Amino acid sequence: MRVAILGASGGTGRELVLQALARGHAVTAFVRNPSRIHVSDSRLTIAVGDVLDYPSLDRAVRNQEAVLSALGHKRWFYPNRILSEGTRNLVRAMEAAGVRRLVCETALGVADSWWRMGLYYTLFLTPFILPFYFYDKRRQETVIRESPLDWTIVRPGILTNGARRGVYRHGSDVGHWLWPSRISRADVADFMLNQLESTAYVRSAPGLAW
Repeated sequence: MRVAILGASGGTGRELVLQALARGHAVTAFVRNPSRIHVSDSRLTIAVGDVLDYPSLDRAVRNQEAVLSALGHKRWFYPNRILSEGTRNLVRAMEAAGVRRLVCETALGVADSWWRMGLYYTLFLTPFILPFYFYDKRRQETVIRESPLDWTIVRPGILTNGARRGVYRHGSDVGHWLWPSRISRADVADFMLNQLESTAYVRSAPGLAW
């Protein structure tokens, strides 16, 4: 399958690139800084651009069969719309190119899963440290939900750099009000790639954790 990966130089994005190539997919890695991609493969294409620059996204999405988005940033402490406006551009580009399948990573604790990240995250970290980031994730999810695409929103728990286990919980009941749930970026990538071969979570937003 021909797959474009957004946020390919981030933690989950790097895992998506490696695992997608291992599964035999032809990968287009969309990045702002190509020097952060340390993979060489005949099936890998590097597309340089910015999600806020529609023409660069449009070029990257053309001739793809699916898009995997692991967009993120570290501008946590002030209001911005990088995730939501970047995703709005992505949806527009996918519609123009006739690409329907989108699998997008957001986070457990967004929208109707807000109470599933444990007390510390729900009552302190999210509202006092990361409110602007989560506001924009919520807007990002709204953009996706209102699109005509065949989308899946993946909401992982706290991300770790652990190894891929290939065994994890997923669905609407993942997470707990009292304690936080965790999952490795490698397993998030595994689950996201699995969705390319499944319709079980089309137009839904499963949580994901060990």
